[in-house]
Amino acid sequence: MDGDVAVGVKRGSDELNMYGSSPNSMTANGSDSKKQRLDESPPSRVLHIRKLPNEVSETEVIALGLPFGKVTNILMLKGKNQAFLELGTEEAAITMVNYYTAVTPQVRNTPVFIQYSNHKELKTDSALNQRAQAVLQAVSAVQDGSSPSSDPGALDLTPPPSPVLRIIIDNMFYPVTLDVLQQIFSKFGTVMKIITFTKNNQFQALLQFSDPVNAQQAKLSLDGQNIYNSCCTLRIDFSKLVNLNVKYNNDKSRDYTRPDLPTGDGESTNKDHSLLGTPSGALASYSSGGGYSSSLSLSQGGGAISPLSAAAAAAAAAGRVALSGSGVSGVLLASNLNEEMVTPQSLFTLFGVYGDVQRVKILYNKKDSALIQLSDGNQAQLAMSHLNGQKVFGKVMRVTLSKHQTVALPREGLDDQRLTKDFSGSPLHRFKKPGSKNFQNIFPPSATLHLSNIRDGVGEDDLRLLFSNSGGTVKAFKFFQDRKMALIQMSSVEEAIQALIDLHNYDMGGNHHLKVSFSKSTI
Repeated sequence: MDGDVAVGVKRGSDELNMYGSSPNSMTANGSDSKKQRLDESPPSRVLHIRKLPNEVSETEVIALGLPFGKVTNILMLKGKNQAFLELGTEEAAITMVNYYTAVTPQVRNTPVFIQYSNHKELKTDSALNQRAQAVLQAVSAVQDGSSPSSDPGALDLTPPPSPVLRIIIDNMFYPVTLDVLQQIFSKFGTVMKIITFTKNNQFQALLQFSDPVNAQQAKLSLDGQNIYNSCCTLRIDFSKLVNLNVKYNNDKSRDYTRPDLPTGDGESTNKDHSLLGTPSGALASYSSGGGYSSSLSLSQGGGAISPLSAAAAAAAAAGRVALSGSGVSGVLLASNLNEEMVTPQSLFTLFGVYGDVQRVKILYNKKDSALIQLSDGNQAQLAMSHLNGQKVFGKVMRVTLSKHQTVALPREGLDDQRLTKDFSGSPLHRFKKPGSKNFQNIFPPSATLHLSNIRDGVGEDDLRLLFSNSGGTVKAFKFFQDRKMALIQMSSVEEAIQALIDLHNYDMGGNHHLKVSFSKSTI
């Protein structure tokens, strides 16, 4: 059968063995020749997907592309565990490849490989590809909001009754927050409002999209999925409501169209309510993964389709869990660093926002690059997803996974430039303590910084002066009620990164060391 399909044969000879067998061969900074061959493959709206699990369905493959745009064609090569997916635009394909370079795509808990095809479009023989085309037509109908002309089989394609979904989380071992839900569901369209609550001892949410078609896409792709391996299963129905009335913006409810809403009850939106409505055992021993399976990627539930490696980024970005041993290296390579400014200490402080940095090594022959070893692979992926592309000391930093499993310490007396430092015994690790509040407050770099452990008697002027002296401009400042915490807004994200590097753990006297982290709030 494959012999009749030219696209499959051509790909087989020149592209199938382009990469090694490592699941991270596209993202790890392994051999330069691999990277070079990847760069030589120009972007195309046709993507080649390899290492698919046996018995994978067309719907599952289509679902990998759904969050990124319209899927216009598919060719399944089941005998080879491969498929070709054609997206509506090259931009959508580039977005998809870039996303899955940072987060390993998974289908049925199996890592798969996605790369650009040499083909600019798919020409498929309809007789050979009939079922795939029927499924594609059905899914396209959902995307377009029309009704399909052919029998879609098992897909539920009745016209979407409402833009509001009712979400129930079953088997909830770990907390699921409003932020996690927003990041997962926003892959399918604009999320306008979310309300979370507990009913019948179950955590539930109402989530409103801007368009009912987006709600139907999300329900089609996510119903039955697990957010974490073997737990936190999404059960999704349409709500009878067609519009949500949100009164407060806090961690229980949010109207993304109205950032001016009050937080309610005098609470700060910066305060975490993620544990409300979770089972009492939800926090069992975060440090070692709590005895649960330690993969952060969304896993399969009941044969549902899985575009959701996004959850690895989503759940981790919201900082709600820190599980160890994902099978991914905990070592990162940071490059394009400012050689004059960068030190092991500055990298320890910055990367330490997202994980416990064990060792840092600035490369002797390439001082604009450094290896950073974190406690585990999840922390490394989290740091990479937030820090890659950020401007540090005036240069755009690049962060990728390293091929190294550990950072070796130099033999005694050989590191006269002090380029390598062991931080494994540092008291400044943020995530050593199981259930620490730091797990709840991991946010992307932002211009607004959260300050805590402020010494009594230190006023706004003192802190403004301190942060101005780090080379930035303070745009706004706000104390919390107890004056032990504050928000300070710099004029750019780069200035905030600089200030965090300079002033986290700053000695304020009287055994008070200032704690600095990125905030999700603005002033």
